[in-house]
Amino acid sequence: MVAKKRNSSKFISIFIIIILLVGLVFGGSYYLKDLANRKEPHNIDNSIKEEKPKEENYSLSLVMVGDNLIHGAVYNYAHKLAGYSGYDFKPIVSYIKDYVSNYDLAYYNQETILGGSELGVSHYPRFNSPYEVGDAMVDAGFNMVSLATNHTMDKGSDGVLNSCKYWQGQEDVLAVGSYCSAEDRDKVVIKEKNNITYALLNYTYGTNGMPTYEDYYVNVWPTSSDTAYESYKEVVKNDIEKLRDKVDVLMVAMHWGIEYTHTPINYQKDAAKYLESLGVDIIIGTHPHVIEPVEYINDTVVFYSLGNFLSAQYSDINVSAGDYSCPDYKCVVGLMSSLTINKKVVGDKVDITIDNVNNDLIFTYYNSSYSNFKVIPFSNPQIREYLPDSERIYNKYKDVVQSLDSNIQVVPMG
Repeated sequence: MVAKKRNSSKFISIFIIIILLVGLVFGGSYYLKDLANRKEPHNIDNSIKEEKPKEENYSLSLVMVGDNLIHGAVYNYAHKLAGYSGYDFKPIVSYIKDYVSNYDLAYYNQETILGGSELGVSHYPRFNSPYEVGDAMVDAGFNMVSLATNHTMDKGSDGVLNSCKYWQGQEDVLAVGSYCSAEDRDKVVIKEKNNITYALLNYTYGTNGMPTYEDYYVNVWPTSSDTAYESYKEVVKNDIEKLRDKVDVLMVAMHWGIEYTHTPINYQKDAAKYLESLGVDIIIGTHPHVIEPVEYINDTVVFYSLGNFLSAQYSDINVSAGDYSCPDYKCVVGLMSSLTINKKVVGDKVDITIDNVNNDLIFTYYNSSYSNFKVIPFSNPQIREYLPDSERIYNKYKDVVQSLDSNIQVVPMG
């Protein structure tokens, strides 16, 4: 019995060895076949891997104010500041200069023509302002100016040509809306800052009945009630199409609306919708001399009226003058609006967005004898010294700014 058991164990051991050898043969064959089908590491082509496009971001900040309306009282005070030899407007806008320095671009509307003192300075109804007005605004940091207003032709051809020559001497300033020649008017002018390209166009509803002499002296876009509206509409369209695909941001400054009213009229609304349909990004409104609402039309931001920046229009401190067009400081409260233009580049794709839209109320102070003028933002704590009733006035005109869109931001009082 013992011998039989040993022989059985031996047989089992031999059987196991045979199975292992067979497995090794077949397994090795499979391994060699698999190895032959594999690619060697040095044959891997890394060039076909797609890298994610790099994202680049740029931004451009813009601040805007309204009508620089130089009445006789204003230039007389500037004459006094200069010791009655020339004019000095710089102290009047010193508070504003502190704010403008924080922005890449700064726009304002030169309501009254800068025809220079040689043509004789004058006030309402046919204005002419000294060059020192422009000097003060450029010194304050403004580098974009609209020149097409209802007062552009107040001094005829001489005034326009003098104004053109003055602004041509300001190399860092983009001045639009009034030109010395047809060539200048039709020139495509594109500026660039912070890797963002931009352009500005400018039109006025009219010239107070004054002849324009040459079409290029002032860009006109009559109101929709004028028979020439449609033909001028085509001119505006052509101007925009020359620029739209060449710039990241296109702005249009419109001198429009009804004086002394806080409500945009149909012409403003229709024109704004038309400009939006043509791809305009920012619409800047002036002329009413009082502030009007701010709103978005799709992605286009519209400032219907920035109001007056600087003027001597009547307020509660001078009701004895007999002009009641401007009760409750409405003509001496304007807007200093700002925004940020963003550009995102990913490969060949470029996205432009506008955000951080904000509105700071500003106040033009002057005393009853017109012996002191000062423009000051409501965000400056010193506003309370210049306007004791500032909190009530602030709340009143804040409501105007937000009347079409309650989400529009207004800078708090200082």
